[in-house]
Amino acid sequence: MPATLVIDGHPNPDSLCAALAQSYADGNPGARLLALRELDFDIHMRHGYTRPMPIEPDLADARQAIRDAKHLVVVTPVWWRSVPALLKGFLDRALLPKEDYRYTAHGLPVGLLKGRSARILITADTPVALQRLMPDTRLASLTKGTIAFCGFKPVTVDRFAAVNKSTPEKRAKWLEQAKRYGEQDAVRVGAARALSSATA
Repeated sequence: MPATLVIDGHPNPDSLCAALAQSYADGNPGARLLALRELDFDIHMRHGYTRPMPIEPDLADARQAIRDAKHLVVVTPVWWRSVPALLKGFLDRALLPKEDYRYTAHGLPVGLLKGRSARILITADTPVALQRLMPDTRLASLTKGTIAFCGFKPVTVDRFAAVNKSTPEKRAKWLEQAKRYGEQDAVRVGAARALSSATA
């Protein structure tokens, strides 16, 4: 089973996010690339958490892939300081209480996907330097409120911006950087798995 799962959360197959996800996977040959736009599932929580919805085959496969992976990579644009509805809907459906997180008797959250790391690759029009000067609410619901909440640690965030001002040359450099991240993570995750096997 692939040690790394790469989730492309952009609805557009011609987006920079899609290219970054592919470049990362190219650098990490053992990774599985999952483009959410190609999956057949309902992104809406029709009943909230009042009763479960049937799990479609594509969603069941994606849920299992998250559990099997030792390293999760999510590639997404920043839209209104959040993520596209496609990615948000996927996370709502894919990560469930008592399976991926639970609450103690005192109401404290416990992530059930511990022992896994995560990397978030984001694209934005706001320059990176300006992002660092702004309140750190950008994608906090994804990084802290979802991924880390379910037990992933560490969660690394890498930013590619400003997309609207970028040149073809700049984008080419970003794609190379994403590929290097894939190469680095392949080595790190592979070493961690080897160590885990040796001490098991």
